Amino acid sequence: MLTKIIHIGIAVKSLEESLPFYRDNLGMSFAGIEDVAEQKVRVAMLQVGESKIELLEPTSEDSPVARFIEKNGAGIHHIAYEVADIEAAIAKLAAEGVRMIDEKPRCGAHDTRIAFLHPKSSGGVLTELCQCGH
Repeated sequence: MLTKIIHIGIAVKSLEESLPFYRDNLGMSFAGIEDVAEQKVRVAMLQVGESKIELLEPTSEDSPVARFIEKNGAGIHHIAYEVADIEAAIAKLAAEGVRMIDEKPRCGAHDTRIAFLHPKSSGGVLTELCQCGH
């Protein structure tokens, strides 16, 4: 079902303050910033080898990322896995009793369709499924 780890999401208070560390100090290739209004975040994507780091800055105090930062502080927010067929992946997991945050895919950053699994079903780790290029 999973084809690879596509990115690790890191919640940050400010892209402007956080981006230089990843881009300049660590030398990651910067792929740009995108606003994802539906999720109330600005996203900066960085490439390291075949993997990506996704920096997530909340754009509203009521965004899920803002609530995460308030509760846990900045840091690793989620891990995202690529799937070939997101509807089939959601159906399989739901049939197996996995609690889903998203029962239907929604639009994510970078031309993806996404769905999140509830952390209570995945050992406390917020898990994202991504179908690229929809």
